[in-house]
Amino acid sequence: MISEIDATMEKYCDGCFVKQQLRKDRGKQGAHQFCIESCTVGEQLQFLGQELLKIYSKE
Repeated sequence: MISEIDATMEKYCDGCFVKQQLRKDRGKQGAHQFCIESCTVGEQLQFLGQELLKIYSKE
């Protein structure tokens, strides 16, 4: 599961033009907020994170 999160971030987030531009315009926090609230990749990462929490909370 963690490798899936890493692969998703590497494929879509590393070098993301939108994220880079938002960091210039809004700062790091503004770019991060966009990724969390508006980016479909961010939504997928949140879903994977929630699934990961379910796995570890059962142990």
